[in-house]
Amino acid sequence: MHQKRHQNTETHNDTAPRVTRCVYFMNKISRYLPRPTTNILINTMTRRARQAASLSPPRRITRSSLARFAYNSGNTAASKKKDDETNSPDIEDIIPDQTLSTSRKRKRAGAASIPASRKVKGELDDDGVNLKLEVKSEEAVTTTSTSTSTSRTKNATTTTTKRQQQRKPARKTMNPSTGELTVTPPTDWEETYNVVKEMRFSPGGAASNAPVDTMGCERLALSDASPRDQRFQTLVALMLSSQTKDTVNAVTMRRLQTELPAHSPDASPGLNLENILACPAPLLNELIYAVGFHNNKTKYLQQAAAICRDKHGSDIPDTIEGLVALPGVGPKMAHLCLSAAWDRTEGIGVDVHVHRITNLWGWHGKNGSKNPEDTRVKLEGWLPRDKWREINTLLVGLGQTVCLPVGRRCGDCDLGLKGLCRAAEKKKVLEGRKRVRESVGVVKVNVDDEDGVWVGEVKGEDEIVEEREKEVVVNEKVENRENDIDRVKKEDLDT
Repeated sequence: MHQKRHQNTETHNDTAPRVTRCVYFMNKISRYLPRPTTNILINTMTRRARQAASLSPPRRITRSSLARFAYNSGNTAASKKKDDETNSPDIEDIIPDQTLSTSRKRKRAGAASIPASRKVKGELDDDGVNLKLEVKSEEAVTTTSTSTSTSRTKNATTTTTKRQQQRKPARKTMNPSTGELTVTPPTDWEETYNVVKEMRFSPGGAASNAPVDTMGCERLALSDASPRDQRFQTLVALMLSSQTKDTVNAVTMRRLQTELPAHSPDASPGLNLENILACPAPLLNELIYAVGFHNNKTKYLQQAAAICRDKHGSDIPDTIEGLVALPGVGPKMAHLCLSAAWDRTEGIGVDVHVHRITNLWGWHGKNGSKNPEDTRVKLEGWLPRDKWREINTLLVGLGQTVCLPVGRRCGDCDLGLKGLCRAAEKKKVLEGRKRVRESVGVVKVNVDDEDGVWVGEVKGEDEIVEEREKEVVVNEKVENRENDIDRVKKEDLDT
């Protein structure tokens, strides 16, 4: 029995016999199987045989191996004497206490804590400005240079990367004392708003000179027309602007102002309420043919003109309710018309650009706003009232120049370059930052001192070229020549 067990142990630890038997067995049956199947079986059985051979045989469990885990519950003197002689620990004593184990977290090496085994050597430069610390240890040798000037300290502080503050959208909060619900604005809305304002109105800004700045609906009314006709022209421009670009809308408005016939022989032609009512529908449709949905807008214009004549004294309504009651006029047009025509701001005019861009910024939460009207309600809940009128012009111009509906120019947008837009495309932003670094010009600084003129050139961001230029006396030879002539004349006079 012992010889058989010993023989099996040797076979278990010997890899070669197992592999040989597997190969021999597979060669026997290979004549009955396809060649690929035979190769797969040989590789599989060979791998398993080697894995089984690599495992060590199980150890035998004996009483002597379990003796050190014995539970000594007796309190007799014999058991105590036995414990003292064998000094066998309990199984609970074998398990290490995790609460007493030392932490394996890596300690950050600070500037103040230097191990005792390291040698520190310090010395001042010739100027007495920089202090060089040389720290030597068995692992590595490092040299650091610290400056005592406050300017370098400030630069080091500003270049330190800060952890970005978590951005939160507009959210409702309850006042615990009064129980009233208030809307908290987004965390970075002011910074975003100011950056967009600078892009739109600063000279050379990325979003300056947008079409809405010169061809917006509030700028298309003729300045020489009467106030009543100016208000009506503003309403017509807003009704034609739906689903139409500002450039096309401006051309159509100019055509109406010049080609619309007069309603009577003694009246003047042009765009006013009476001429719209008297114009035949086919001719009016032909004049506004370039705008979108011109067939429907032809009917809406004449119906709205009739309502203004019958219910508002041939003038446009001066309330949001009255403007919305006109055919073809929605909440956006009503708020914009009230601001431009009557100079009263009672709401925000939200079009597709304002709705799209504010959702890209995440101002309305994770789910966003459903439609422009929902966007208007949410913006009016927290945006200051003095910004209700200008936000439309800001974001419409941004959407026309930089934040386009298709093919956004994130590399030219300051919001993307500064990391304020969460929807900015990373690749375009990186390319834009690279262009900014490469486009930095050469700045020359001249400082006069005793030795001469110090000239510094800054190329790019990091490259600094310094050189010295000595002052050259241009008239040195002329002065020497004049001195020689004076000396000769003096000698002639003496002789």
